Amino acid sequence: MDFFNALTNGSSRGVLHAWTGDEFEHLPWREVARDAHGMAARLRELGVRSGTRVACVLTNTPDTVRGLLGIWLAGGAVASLPLPTRGQSAQAYGEQLVALSARLEPTLLLLDDELVPLVPGELAAQVPIRGWATLHGSGSVTPSPPGRDELAFIQYSSGSTSTPKGCALTTGSVERQLEIILQLTGGRPGADTVVSWLPLSHDMGMFGCLLYSWAYDFDLVLSTPERFGMAPRSWFRDMSEYEATMTAGTSTAVHLATRAQGKGSLPRQLRLRAAVIGAERIDGDTLTAATEKFRPFGLSDTAFQPAYGMAEATLAVTGKPWQDKPRLLSFDRLALVDGSAVEVEPEHPRASRLVSNGVALPGVSVHAGEAGQVAEIEVSSPSLASGYHRDPERTAERFRDGRLHTGDLGFLHEGELYVTGRLDDMLSVGGRKVYASEIESAVDSLTHIRKGCAAVVEAGGSGGAQLVLLAEAMGKPRDFRPLAEEAASLAMDRAGVALAECLFLPRGTLPKTPSGKIQRFRCRSLLQDELLEPVARVALA
Repeated sequence: MDFFNALTNGSSRGVLHAWTGDEFEHLPWREVARDAHGMAARLRELGVRSGTRVACVLTNTPDTVRGLLGIWLAGGAVASLPLPTRGQSAQAYGEQLVALSARLEPTLLLLDDELVPLVPGELAAQVPIRGWATLHGSGSVTPSPPGRDELAFIQYSSGSTSTPKGCALTTGSVERQLEIILQLTGGRPGADTVVSWLPLSHDMGMFGCLLYSWAYDFDLVLSTPERFGMAPRSWFRDMSEYEATMTAGTSTAVHLATRAQGKGSLPRQLRLRAAVIGAERIDGDTLTAATEKFRPFGLSDTAFQPAYGMAEATLAVTGKPWQDKPRLLSFDRLALVDGSAVEVEPEHPRASRLVSNGVALPGVSVHAGEAGQVAEIEVSSPSLASGYHRDPERTAERFRDGRLHTGDLGFLHEGELYVTGRLDDMLSVGGRKVYASEIESAVDSLTHIRKGCAAVVEAGGSGGAQLVLLAEAMGKPRDFRPLAEEAASLAMDRAGVALAECLFLPRGTLPKTPSGKIQRFRCRSLLQDELLEPVARVALA
């Protein structure tokens, strides 16, 4: 496909329905492209041209969407900087912007007006700061978007495992990824409707929803993370109202939307064909419960589409064929920790139920050690990043021999990928290896723990490393000790290890990325620096 020609196609019929705070604004793609040409003229006046980089904090607004194309038409490469993450101080975010900009050397920094106060004075003195709305204009330029093998987009990671890395993507990589997503979801150019609330600063929101819809002339209903957070029911209600055929989200978001639906109704029957679920560990019980909840409204047993991907591959790597049901199998959890994938019956006392992340997508190769062995997942893909922008050390570490060494652990079983965790999820306590995510998934099921708000971290002690559970409490338990003991029992049952302590935290305390992944490295730092203020602290050992 000719990516930029597709975005500027004047004969397109698709419409962007963008949430503006009170209602959806309805903008045909051809009008968005026309406005982007005017923005490109203004960007040229500000120094944007071929070979320059424009730092952007991308939010889900119509002006952000227009400005994105405007940067490309002016010749610049878009550098998507992270949004402030939950639990991150204004000072820490400002320091992050300074560090990333020093490596990026942008011509301009674009962001929403309300985020301008977070920009440190030292950065504002070096780089011109502009709001998206200031780019409106009626001028025109001769478009000079990045060529197929030229840098078009730098996707800074959310920083769930370390400081953000800038994945350098060429126009060709983006084009190939959009073709891959079309195959993954069974897309029909000009005939589908996509609904998304995911942040455009995240690869799933940007490539999987916005650019995918725009390039293939789909209608896109673009909500916001804030609206979803305040009203999780809005996700499925929007899909019903606009008769969506495709969406994307996380397992935790599906849980929240299902719980919020309660006994409510939907205005129309769902027409959803593909709901791509990824970005975190996928919970099989959550998908089953959501399917049962929304089946009376037309949701099919094949709609949920577990997938696996990452910013380094632009987005998608594996996925469930859209016409199949999700596959859930049980494996011996102790064998998994020891590095072997041994399938067992669901009733087995050590059964760990895993959701398949599907098969390798067209043109993609996935490797994970020998058959039946848990190992680091390695990926080859036509949409792979060329490396990390101006970061040769981390590029050499992760991009080797034509493959991306992902840092994720998993195994291949009957041609399908099962992801078990990350290398930094693998903790060592008393000579025993432990998957932190296995314990966290179990603790998530407890009544007084908020879903997706539990983190197990290592803490040093006089007797060596100990495990501490950080969890956000839900409701108002009178006594936290029974809850801590129940969590400790689950840790012993699932991983054979003892929790030394449980810290129960107020809502919104655990640091998370905009897509909802807990930042384990920041959790460790907050614990070590004694910056947490728990509502209760229970010692267990």
